[in-house]
Amino acid sequence: MARYIFITGGVVSSLGKGLMAASLAALLQARGYKVRIRKFDPYLNVDPGTMSPYQHGEVYVTDDGAETDLDLGHYERFTGVAAHQSDNVTSGRIYQQIIARERRGDYLGATVQVIPHVTDAIKAFALADTDDLDFVLCEIGGTVGDIESLPFIEAIRQLKNEMGRGQSISVHVTLVPYISAAGELKTKPTQHSVRELAALGVQPDVLVCRCEQPLPEGERAKIALFCNVRKEAVIPALDASSIYAVPLQYHGQGLDSEVLRAFGIEPGELPKLDRWSTIMERLSNPEGEVTIGVVGKYVGLPDAYKSLHEALVHGGIANRVKVNVRWLDAELFERDEATIASQLEPMHAILVPGGFGERGSEGKIASVRFARERQVPFFGICLGMQMACVEAARDQGIDKASTTEFGATEEPVVGLITEWMSEKGLEKREAGGDLGGTMRLGAYPAKLAGNSVVASIYGGTEISERHRHRYEVNTHYRDVLERGGLVVSGTSPDETLPEIVERPDHPWFVGVQFHPELKSKPFDPHPLFASFIEAAVRQSRLV
Repeated sequence: MARYIFITGGVVSSLGKGLMAASLAALLQARGYKVRIRKFDPYLNVDPGTMSPYQHGEVYVTDDGAETDLDLGHYERFTGVAAHQSDNVTSGRIYQQIIARERRGDYLGATVQVIPHVTDAIKAFALADTDDLDFVLCEIGGTVGDIESLPFIEAIRQLKNEMGRGQSISVHVTLVPYISAAGELKTKPTQHSVRELAALGVQPDVLVCRCEQPLPEGERAKIALFCNVRKEAVIPALDASSIYAVPLQYHGQGLDSEVLRAFGIEPGELPKLDRWSTIMERLSNPEGEVTIGVVGKYVGLPDAYKSLHEALVHGGIANRVKVNVRWLDAELFERDEATIASQLEPMHAILVPGGFGERGSEGKIASVRFARERQVPFFGICLGMQMACVEAARDQGIDKASTTEFGATEEPVVGLITEWMSEKGLEKREAGGDLGGTMRLGAYPAKLAGNSVVASIYGGTEISERHRHRYEVNTHYRDVLERGGLVVSGTSPDETLPEIVERPDHPWFVGVQFHPELKSKPFDPHPLFASFIEAAVRQSRLV
């Protein structure tokens, strides 16, 4: 039976519970254990698919088509274990299922309540599909004390009792603030947070204390005394130079050893952390650097492009260079040519990422044109690929080329797809239907032209990549695009949907309908990002 690690947070949000969970899982994995990480989100949205990136950061998509919290991206990047739809659940999804069952009469007239019905549903989610695992890490979003998280805390309290001793532990991530005027770290917020969690029936076994200054031994002992844990189980967590240094840092503070001891397991041999040391050696000692201009509409919040940023870093790891990302607001490029030139000329490569809506679209098209005309490496992802196709059509004289996503158009180079084939068979959507969960989501296969640039990058002609979009490039414009030099080099297996476009006569110009950043990992960089950064390195030598 799998052992469970329940992870909560206190005092303030954004303490890095997701990174801690991912790092701990990676450390346990390095010791030879099989792990899986799950995320409980207390908000009432069914999933984050319809939420603004400014509200919740990026939406991470799994192979099986789930729109999930961005923390699942950390989980995959740190462990290499593919996340599933069953690894992220929200209060909204749980209540939706319970209400649907109540309407069907499944509860046989019983009064439906938070306890036991909601807590039972949470427990069922936590326990599902864990037979072949050694450890399941369950991160609870939000902060202890939030009203919306109370059913989740109650559910883990019940689970800990039902599982018995040695089958589950609690790890609480908290803040130890530094008061500069007093020159002291203050432990009282941590004490209050642990007391509140204990009052709900969950006593932490391990405390992870985020702090800006080193935690003195006296303060560590004080936290242990007042919070009823071993001193060794109070783990200091200072800011790291890179998120990929966090597993090594937590191991140095004894996190993985204390977690195992809390289960009554002797830590034994040290974990094999060579790949993390190699990653940090490359990040700490780059042989050069490149600057990538990312022209998007959500650049005010880098978390909106979290996986994209990390994939660019991974491309730098593959090429032993530091990647400097410049977040450029696409709307600024809609003013004049001088702004475009001044912003993009210093860039060694340009990337236009995915997004939704018309705002900033002309700026993205202008960025594509700059990259094409100036021979600067270009990477277009999802909407970025579509804007590359619109720009190519306009260059061929179709001045009104556009996408139906922005409204009715005489030249729909990009249009809404209402049906497509998947492993489930024919899938359909209605133009005026709900937004949530109606996109082409998850992993789909594609085939590449054997003589294409992308086939040489992938090292093959059959790939599978993750999608998240409603609109597709219209194949009726394929001949026009290819006359202008923009070649469709990858399609769906039935050749009805363009998946990749490229310009073979350009130093590096690739547009993809899918999101390759979702499958990139620091120890296994995605080939497209590795190749893109390699092209940026070549460009830096020409400047």
